[in-house]
Order: sequence, then structure tokens, then C-alpha cells
Amino acid sequence: MKLVVFNQDRLGVVKQSAGGDSVVDVSDIVAAIAQAGPGHMMNTLIAHWADYREAIEQAANSRAALPLAQVSIGAPLTRPSSIDCMAVNYMEDGTRSEPAPINAFHKAASCIIGPGGTMVLPDIPASVFEGEAELALVIGKRASHVPAARAMEYVFGYMNFIDGSARGVVPPNNVFYQMKSRASFAPIGPYLVTADEVADPLNLQVKLWVNGELKQDYNTSDMAHKISRCIEWVSSIHDLEPGDILALGTNHRGLSAFQDGDRIELECEGMGRLAITVRDELKRTWARETRLEREQKGLEGLTPQLSGKYAQGG
Repeated sequence: MKLVVFNQDRLGVVKQSAGGDSVVDVSDIVAAIAQAGPGHMMNTLIAHWADYREAIEQAANSRAALPLAQVSIGAPLTRPSSIDCMAVNYMEDGTRSEPAPINAFHKAASCIIGPGGTMVLPDIPASVFEGEAELALVIGKRASHVPAARAMEYVFGYMNFIDGSARGVVPPNNVFYQMKSRASFAPIGPYLVTADEVADPLNLQVKLWVNGELKQDYNTSDMAHKISRCIEWVSSIHDLEPGDILALGTNHRGLSAFQDGDRIELECEGMGRLAITVRDELKRTWARETRLEREQKGLEGLTPQLSGKYAQGG
């Protein structure tokens, strides 16, 4: 199923057809757990999915649906206890001779925004702001020291995830926290797709557009440390709870600068399309080239800032 949170706090199931996507309201089925308060309903539903799945499926198959375009879709999760993000977890189309050592970092749950949200670039002297197109998984049950052989049993579902990044912040020994855990730097959605609908999460095409121009286009088959190993490693460090998010990394070659007024769209195959905008009150600008395009030109380093506050000579 493709689960959505719509019109602020209602739970829906997305139905897809040639006539257009629609949503079936199943909020009444989870009314008891919805009383826990905004943001907690989805985590509780995931933890008790076996108790609710059949009723939700029956409702989705028997009730009338609303056109998806007529409702407001929010982030499918807003209060995970943890957001873990895998770092340097792709082979970059074979340009890496071996996987980088397995590594990850945290984002605060308050970084989450949903479809139609705005990523706000902070007033800091970052070299460049980028957003990484990623497939993320959602944990379905408490996971502690999970062996790789059983790791996929702990996956509830998958969704789109944009990993916002403020590159070049200082001091360099405090990079991940300052670079990654900024407000609005974790756009997710629009759907949370249950694992049974994803035949092979290691064979999904991931695409990201900036103002309609395709920038990132890669396949999850290029993942260096596969999903089961990621769950094994992260759960050996701290317990994962139902509703927690594990973003699985990106192929960096298509990354480009995010800047004021940009419309960003991400589509991991089968996950729907997540669209957000970018706002920068400072109106800073960078070249539109990707990392791969810079490499092909023989240029080194990140795309330099062209104008605005913090630009060299600006």
C-alpha cells in the first residue's frame, strides 16, 4: 500500500489508475491511535500494523476515493525517534575502486518537511548548498543488533528522501552536524510505500530534477553497503524503533547547487514524486553545473559561489 497523511492529520491509501491518482480516507480505522496526538499516529500504526492492515486494505478496496489533486499531502512521518543517513554509500558508477568505510550521521526529526514544503538556506558561510536524492527505508519493529541475514524483516516500507547539505561549514572537524541537521533539510514523501510493494529495493531508478532539468539519475544497484548491511551496522550502534528513518545514501556525481526559487522534484521508482521549493533570503547564486560536469571540464572542488553574501570578493 501507498500510505499518505493528508489534510493535516488524516490517513489515506493512494489508489493509482489511468484516470489519475486518488486517495481513500481510512482515518476512522485508526481513530483510537490517532488520539495520541499529531505526528504519533503513523509511528503507532507501523508498530501495530498486523492489527490494522486487513481493515485498511478492505476499506481501500471498497470505499469511494477523492482525486489526489484535491487534497493537501503532508510528510508521511513527522516524529521518528531517529533519522540515520548513510554517508558515501555508492560506488559512483564504478568510479570508486572499493566501498568507503561504512559511516552514517544523524539528522534531527525537526528537519522534516513534506511535499510542497520549502527548504530554507540559512545565513551561514557555506561553500554551496546541495540536496541529495535518496531512497529511505522506514523501520517496522524495534531493531537491536540485527544480523544482516534477518535485516529485511525489519523494513516496513520505503519513501523519497532529500538530504539537504550545507557544504564547507567550519570548523572541518564538526562537519556532519552543522552541514546536515539544519531546519527543513529533510524533505520526505509524498507516500510511505509498504515493503511488499517493492519487489527489489536494490534495483530502483532514482531521479532528481532542478527546475525541470534532470540532474541526478542513478540506480540503487550501485549501493556500496547494501540495505541489510546498513541495518545491521546502524542497529549495532543504537536501537531503531518503528517509524525510524534510514536514508541509504546517494550517487554524488549529479549534485548541483540549490538556490533561491528553485523547484526540486525527486522520484525514486514507485515512490511517487516529491516536490519542494528552495528559499534563500540572501539570493546567493552558484553555477548550475553538476559535480560530474565540473569533473568533465577538468575543474576541481565544489562549484564556487558567484554572487551574494559570503561570495569571495562579494
